[in-house]
Amino acid sequence: MYQSHYSKFLAANPNRLHFAAHSHHLWLDVTREAQLQYWDDSAAYVDKKWAHIFSEVVPKAQRHIAAALQLSFPEQIVFAPNTHEFVARLLSCLDWTKPVTILTTDSEFYSFTRQLQRLEELPELKQRLCVRRIAAEPFETFESRFIEAIEQESVELIFFSHVFFNSGFAIADVERIVKSVQSKQTMIVIDGYHGFMAMPTSLSAIESRVFYLSGGYKYAQAGEGVCFLAVPKGSPHRPIYTGWFAEFGKLADRQSDAVPYSDDGFRFAGATLDPSGLYRFNAAMDWLAAHLLTVDKIHAYVQHLQQTFLHCLDASRLSCLSSESLVPPKAFMQRGHFLTFNLPNAATLEADLLKRDIVVDRRGERLRFGFGLYQTEADIEELFKRMKDIE
Repeated sequence: MYQSHYSKFLAANPNRLHFAAHSHHLWLDVTREAQLQYWDDSAAYVDKKWAHIFSEVVPKAQRHIAAALQLSFPEQIVFAPNTHEFVARLLSCLDWTKPVTILTTDSEFYSFTRQLQRLEELPELKQRLCVRRIAAEPFETFESRFIEAIEQESVELIFFSHVFFNSGFAIADVERIVKSVQSKQTMIVIDGYHGFMAMPTSLSAIESRVFYLSGGYKYAQAGEGVCFLAVPKGSPHRPIYTGWFAEFGKLADRQSDAVPYSDDGFRFAGATLDPSGLYRFNAAMDWLAAHLLTVDKIHAYVQHLQQTFLHCLDASRLSCLSSESLVPPKAFMQRGHFLTFNLPNAATLEADLLKRDIVVDRRGERLRFGFGLYQTEADIEELFKRMKDIE
């Protein structure tokens, strides 16, 4: 029923079945209008553009995010072009002159995994950096195993995903994990990119302890370039990797030689960015609000599509795909907005699907089918019609 609101993207690809909403979500029509509005505002305000953006556009985006995550202090939310910028900034807060222990999982997204692996390569850090990676599988015991690892030793940084990108496995009790951390000095970071605007999420009970990363490229339907970090109120951290936006409000009255930082979330800001993503994000959030589409309703709609997909899959008895390959298993209810299949022929199947104008995506031997508001049951039925002759 929502397809008409994605008319620009759908009209540009009239025969395509796009099942990669978790990776490259189609954009709402209102985001095009928002992009044009940014251009018009740039022309109208010229030198006063940034005053308008920081007094109107940024606070509105902060309020949208705070409402979605049940955060009390919208001003603690800061923006950047990508989450990797925040990953690097958070890592720069650690005292690398001393031993550093990082607890994470074996299933984090590349922006964190690659950066950490590069640090592990440095000869000067080999004796000081210890990274403990807890296996995500078996999924049934992940939370208890991760908490057990937390309780075994004090660590400087804990980093984990709410929903794992390579499987869709969703942690059921994030709050329990966070509250198991005893040391107030431990930095806790949650990668929420596959959870934000997809999984109903409340950070209200843990907002004073966690940094939460996400962005607008996926389920917020706003396109790239608009990522954010929710920073605990009163955070004393002074990132070494920092930009001049991080001292907004203090530029004119700098009193000492020490590098100043904003007293709110913008202490983790970088430098000049393209703010058009904020316009698109606000437009997408306004559209959802106007249609009374809460995260709970979106999640329920996607779950219905997933169940329809699995029913069609079992009924079709395809030779190329079966529910037996589903990760986590079919009976497992803790999953995000995509279905992951572990297949030795994943690359071949992805190519065969693309020949039939079906877009999915793949991570190694794992093929992912994502779902969103622009899909219907009819799309799923058409998907299986096109797949029936794939060997």
